[in-house]
Amino acid sequence: MRELFDELDRWRREGTPVAIARVVDIEGSGPRDPGAAMAVTAAGDVAGSVSGGCVEGAVVGEALLVLETGERRLVEFGYSDDEAFAVGLTCGGTVHLFIEALDWWAAVPDAAGPTLYDVLRNAVAEDRPVAVATVIDGMHVGAKLLVEPGRDPVGTLGEAELDRVVARDALGELAAGTTGVRRYGPCGEAAVDPDVEAVGVFIESFATKPRLLVFGAVDFTAALVRVAKVLGYVVTVCDAREVFATRRRFPDADEVVVDWPHRLLERVGPDLGPRDVVCVLTHDHKFDVPALVGALATAAGYIGAMGSRRTHDERVARLRDAGVDDAGLARIHAPIGLDIGGRTPEETAVSICAEIIAVRTGRTDVRPLRAGAGPIHA
Repeated sequence: MRELFDELDRWRREGTPVAIARVVDIEGSGPRDPGAAMAVTAAGDVAGSVSGGCVEGAVVGEALLVLETGERRLVEFGYSDDEAFAVGLTCGGTVHLFIEALDWWAAVPDAAGPTLYDVLRNAVAEDRPVAVATVIDGMHVGAKLLVEPGRDPVGTLGEAELDRVVARDALGELAAGTTGVRRYGPCGEAAVDPDVEAVGVFIESFATKPRLLVFGAVDFTAALVRVAKVLGYVVTVCDAREVFATRRRFPDADEVVVDWPHRLLERVGPDLGPRDVVCVLTHDHKFDVPALVGALATAAGYIGAMGSRRTHDERVARLRDAGVDDAGLARIHAPIGLDIGGRTPEETAVSICAEIIAVRTGRTDVRPLRAGAGPIHA
């Protein structure tokens, strides 16, 4: 939904009625993940996508019906649904959508204050982590609760205990950067008994952009910065050599820092989380050993180091001397990247980013360079 705000703001200024359809769940293969959204006006204007084109026409029809009746709808399209198959959902999965009229979510405690939509829009614009919980099934369908770390929640799901439990779970979803449906019993506990009426709550995370720290102002770094920016990372390039770490050499980086790696990590390391990445491209022991020791002290989800297998063997010995244990060494992806035969800086950058994605998504059926033997390059 993040990409829809500019269009939604325009329609809001014009007073145009809008319905919004959000993917809340998928079964099997799905073209878009939970959180994907599409907005539809009463005139049939469309922004966004929920299926990459597969069921968009049918969703427009459902959204127009919602605008006409004012009733929120939880709908699904799957391979066994003749209508959805006819419009192209042939990927074999089922997509669940929650569709509602966007009343700009004005139901907040202080009617004179900013609406929930305003709070969400401002948080996203300022890149603050925020989550919106929406009841999609059960009592109080459509009720919303907005949750930000360190701030009081805005809105209500209709029950104080449910608000408390969902606010806690929403903070967990934010930390992981995940979006999905949770089911709760009457008192807010997780619903496990199928015979007990449960409340379905869709928790949508608007996490801050993940960070990528690249240590080493080398020729591969510029290419990695460019690819990482395409993937949505906020990129910092760090090198202690002032002549190499310049804005001219890395114009696409969000930040270029002239400092020793371990000193930068002392400053920003406590804020790194599972979605963040550290890449050490120096393959020079006096730079990369302190950088890796510092990176291992953080909660970064991916830590990679460039260099040949021989270089990494020497690096491992130095890391052990620095006190790194087997668990720490296992966190380091080295030689960095997937084994796709890349040679150029651009191909190497693709290899590195592919491995970052594989680690983040839990794919174990890909072949990282560190799993092989012999020379990296044939």
